[in-house]
Amino acid sequence: MRGWRWPGSAGQLGAGVGVMLLGLSLAQSVPPQTACAAAAAPQSLSQPLYQDTTGKETDVGFMSALVQSFLHTVQPNPFPGDLILKIVNDFEREPSNQELTREALVYQVGFLVCAAIGILYIFMMPIVGFFLACCRCCGNCGGKMYQKQTSCIPCRRRTLYWSAFVTTVIILAGNICMFKSNEALKVSVDHSTMQLNTTIDNIHTFLTAVTQQVDHVVNESYKTIKEVSRNLDDIGRQLGTEIQEPFNKTLSPALHAVRLLNQETRKTSIQLNKLNSSLAQLQSNVDHLQANVTAVKSRISETLSNPNCTGCDNLKPELQKLTLDISITIPGLNELQSTVDEVININLTSKIEELEDYLNSIPQRVINDTKDVVQKSKQLLGDIKAQFPRVTSSIPLSALTNVSGALNRVHGEIGRVAPVVERAEHIRWKVCVALCCVVLLVVVCNVLGLVLGPLGLTPKVDPTKRSCTANCGGTFLMMGAGFSFLFSWLFMIVVVLLFLLGGNVYTLLCRPWNNGQLLKFIDTPGLIPDISQTLGLKTNISFSDIYRDCEENQPLWTTLRLYELINLGDLLNVSTYTEQIRQQFESTDINLSIITLLRPEVKNQLSSFSNKAKNFDFTAIRQQMNNISRINLNGTADELDKLAAIQTNTDTRKELQNEARDLRKIQNSIETTTIPQLENLNSTIKGLQSLTEKIHGTVGEVLNDLGAAQDFLNTNTTQIVKTESSKFVDCQLGYFITYTYWANVTITQQVGRCRPVAGAVDSVEIILCSHMVNSLNTFWFSLGWCMIFFIPSIIFSIKLAKYYRRMKYSDVYDDHIIMNHIPLGQMNVT
Repeated sequence: MRGWRWPGSAGQLGAGVGVMLLGLSLAQSVPPQTACAAAAAPQSLSQPLYQDTTGKETDVGFMSALVQSFLHTVQPNPFPGDLILKIVNDFEREPSNQELTREALVYQVGFLVCAAIGILYIFMMPIVGFFLACCRCCGNCGGKMYQKQTSCIPCRRRTLYWSAFVTTVIILAGNICMFKSNEALKVSVDHSTMQLNTTIDNIHTFLTAVTQQVDHVVNESYKTIKEVSRNLDDIGRQLGTEIQEPFNKTLSPALHAVRLLNQETRKTSIQLNKLNSSLAQLQSNVDHLQANVTAVKSRISETLSNPNCTGCDNLKPELQKLTLDISITIPGLNELQSTVDEVININLTSKIEELEDYLNSIPQRVINDTKDVVQKSKQLLGDIKAQFPRVTSSIPLSALTNVSGALNRVHGEIGRVAPVVERAEHIRWKVCVALCCVVLLVVVCNVLGLVLGPLGLTPKVDPTKRSCTANCGGTFLMMGAGFSFLFSWLFMIVVVLLFLLGGNVYTLLCRPWNNGQLLKFIDTPGLIPDISQTLGLKTNISFSDIYRDCEENQPLWTTLRLYELINLGDLLNVSTYTEQIRQQFESTDINLSIITLLRPEVKNQLSSFSNKAKNFDFTAIRQQMNNISRINLNGTADELDKLAAIQTNTDTRKELQNEARDLRKIQNSIETTTIPQLENLNSTIKGLQSLTEKIHGTVGEVLNDLGAAQDFLNTNTTQIVKTESSKFVDCQLGYFITYTYWANVTITQQVGRCRPVAGAVDSVEIILCSHMVNSLNTFWFSLGWCMIFFIPSIIFSIKLAKYYRRMKYSDVYDDHIIMNHIPLGQMNVT
């Protein structure tokens, strides 16, 4: 990579741009590593909401297991995929093939046997009923209205009664199942239109969502480009602030020290002015006191020299000590004042402002120096923006549009056929209800016979004298048998037809659909158009593979293996544009001139100021102040009072007393005026001493911090600009890396989760097999169940009826002796 060029002490903004942007081509396989606080992650892809396609549950589960078990027994053979393929292929070539016909008949042997039994039933029931009627008309087969009375009559009657009762209950149970399955079939058919429309709506929602999701991915690229463009427009604040930050961290301590030194210097100047004023006041007061003391001393000297003064010579030595010859001087004060003035003249405030202006001007310098490259980079962003829509054009969304059109046509056909189906279903339901009612009529006749027969029967009554109730019971039993003969063979035709239809639909469609054999059959090469060739895939893809992936809610990218058709990495690769951006940023400079924080003469002035402040002598001035505070004129005044007391000369005594009083007045003036001035002066000196002690440390800190800051500016300005510029570029690159990684993951893992497709297949299987076919099979099974039990019902009903009907001829049984003999001529009467 070409090196960075830094004119003078300034830096170039961006060789690091190229290095980072070159990684954009790898974004589709590598997650973003650069953390950028300003970057906003793309919005998550929302999945559509689908309607429930389970529909209203039908109550056919109570019979499904039994019916399916029966059909498994009838047709235990596996799904005949090979046979169906042979039939299809042979039908296209040769309409008749005896071998295939034989194989088909062998496969359907179970159904054929059951159908043969049904056909036998259909033919035999009316024939048997006809012959039975003829025999009864001829007085045979129980047609003779005579019942021989034996001891086993009650046992036979009870046996026949309970047999007929159990048979009737079984028929009633089958009849109830007929009613329920008929209603379940009606509900299934009525709701099938709504369920199919819901399924189609879900597929529509899925197809629409795929297009919207792909558009969402592309739209997020526009947001990314817009965000990067906005950041480029705001490069002054974002990059300039980041460049400022390391300068602030280093220069802030120096600025703080300079501000502190500036404040301490000005406070020192104020304290020095206050000290000079206090010294001037004190010196003036001391001079006045000195003049007063000198005048009093002169008078005392004259008094003591007076001949009339007794014992005055002893006080003359004390008088020599009486003096206030004090001159207050502070060594080095003028030099300190001079250095303070020099530091103030340096104008540290302007230095602070100069440094702050330097820091604050960085964002604007960044804006000025990057104006051209920002404009060119934004043009390249426009080219990148035009590249991302290629993702939409590469994904075959037009096929989804074709499917959507086909679904619209299917939806229209459903709407057109639905009224016809509803009318046909209504007719079917009425017919099946009629069938159920006929079976129920047989059951009712049997039940009435079973109820009225025992209710009106008196066992010991002569058979010719049986009650009307018992006779009606027997008649109802005969009616039930008659209705059974009359309708059973017709109903068996219905059973056979529905059995062949529903049973084969279950065994050839529903059962293999449920266990997966149908999907494997559909995957047979040549049966349906090859999906792989249609999509142009390199590897084969089967319908069962698609269904399995959709059942697991896999995206279309893996389900249809779109990675074999679309090079997503190439679509998301913008390395061509990043190279141009790199070259443009390489030729751009950001000029940050290095300022001189302290000139050598300023350093010398500060050093001199620090030394003067450190070496300033406060001891001498305190010594002078102590000398003043130790002055006490009251002792001399007391001596003068003692001397005045021994004087015999009144004038001398008064003079001595006046002079003592004057000394006390001067001493009082010292205590009331001079001493407070000394205390004020002492406070000022303490404040000044505290400042001078701080100044030495502050000046040292200023020199160290400014020196370190100057070294930092001299050695790190270039690196700071380079580093922060690279970070800024990394931040902008993070948008593209984040987007391309997100787009790759979204397209390959989230777009077009196709569970609704598998749900549509499952929904059709539920509507057709679980509801309709199960209900249909339950109906014919229940009807066939009733027809089978019609046979024992007829037998038991006919035999039991004779025990309740009123006989024409009587037969009395008493102790095993027949009491009444019926003449032979009468026996022939029917």
